Amino acid sequence: MTHDTRLLLVTLAGVVGLIVLVAGFRLHAFLALALASLGVGLGTGMAPTDVAKAFQDGVGATLGLIAVVVGLGTMLGKLLAESGGASVIARTFIDTFGERRLDWAILIAAFLVGMPVFFGVGLVLLVPVVFTLGAATRIPFLRLALPLLAALSICHTLVPPHPGPVVAIGRLNADMGRTILWSILVGFPTSILVGPVLARILGRHIAIVPGGVGAQFKESQPPAHPPGFALSIATILLPVALMLVATAADVTLAKDHPARPWVAFAGSPLMAMLAAVLIALVTFGSQRGFTTAQTLRFLEDCLGPVAGIFLIVGAGGGFSKVLDVAGVDDAIASWGRGLALSPILLGWFVAALLRVAVGSATVAITMASAILAPIADAQPETHRELLVVAIAAGSLILSHVNDGGFWLVKEYFGLTVPQTLRTWTLMITLASGIALLLVLALDLLLRLT
Repeated sequence: MTHDTRLLLVTLAGVVGLIVLVAGFRLHAFLALALASLGVGLGTGMAPTDVAKAFQDGVGATLGLIAVVVGLGTMLGKLLAESGGASVIARTFIDTFGERRLDWAILIAAFLVGMPVFFGVGLVLLVPVVFTLGAATRIPFLRLALPLLAALSICHTLVPPHPGPVVAIGRLNADMGRTILWSILVGFPTSILVGPVLARILGRHIAIVPGGVGAQFKESQPPAHPPGFALSIATILLPVALMLVATAADVTLAKDHPARPWVAFAGSPLMAMLAAVLIALVTFGSQRGFTTAQTLRFLEDCLGPVAGIFLIVGAGGGFSKVLDVAGVDDAIASWGRGLALSPILLGWFVAALLRVAVGSATVAITMASAILAPIADAQPETHRELLVVAIAAGSLILSHVNDGGFWLVKEYFGLTVPQTLRTWTLMITLASGIALLLVLALDLLLRLT
């Protein structure tokens, strides 16, 4: 048995063992992820101290952004709910679109929000509205949650300026503008099929009872003076606007422009979310008649339920880091280079294998684009922008227990592991396959014209 084969078999055993521990033995996910990391690390030949360090580094790196985004986003969501802003937005959506078209309204809103912001940011900003809509209507909750998750996850993975596709554009010398065009032409139809369409099918067979961290986003008592729709929307979309301005400045301003660092500072996830929370203390707090003590209690009460998310999502990052240090991604990359496939199919396939093994879509895109760069150079007829989208589509596939996003979705919506696999994992996997088919169709169309 070769070393690479051993790495892949140990990784497969680790993933299966992790699922058995969580779903079969009902072991807490954090403990199961820690044990799986230890088993895979030692099984692949890593020194015990290296396993511990890799796990610790992975937890820290993952929580560096997630803890800030989820913590501040939860505060913003709690203030939105307690002020009555979430109910105002929900009622406006219902009156404007009607109950039958709410899933489409959520999809479009989430796709627009998801283009400039990270998946986690969009999730914590829009979850309060989704939970409030679920409580105010008779629509099965899955029909509201799945379009939200579909649009945010597909935007984050496929559409620049998100980090994965931007790295691939640089590695493959693709054009940014054309890549954005193709990614939207592929991503939006894919979001429709795996969002509202799939949710209506699954809703007949899977009943989801809203729970988890998101369930706290409801009013404890109706406020006397809720904020208006425009003020509510403006407050929760402030982070989106700041990040969008930062992205535009990065593209349009010269590198030595004096405003560039300040715009980047204001548009960073930390500062954008912090600014929104500080403003919400006024728009959703003092202006609604809440005392300082009441708003402080709201903020303190909402953070307790997210402690479990931090542990579990961090442990997922730790498990992914152990796989990375063990060399699993290199083993898959080495194997993928020998496959006799077209660049687009090969890029999708290699990215898919890396995603399944290490859990991180960004790592999968980065590794796959590096592997495909010399192949694309050797075949100049390859449409590089479509290759970027194909690689990104491959990195969507089969989000499971080694992916921090899997646990974020599970805990925020209060799902069990089997429910998360039957909804989130199924949705993201179908999205990967549908996006590939659309890329292949566009490639064929370009070759014929």
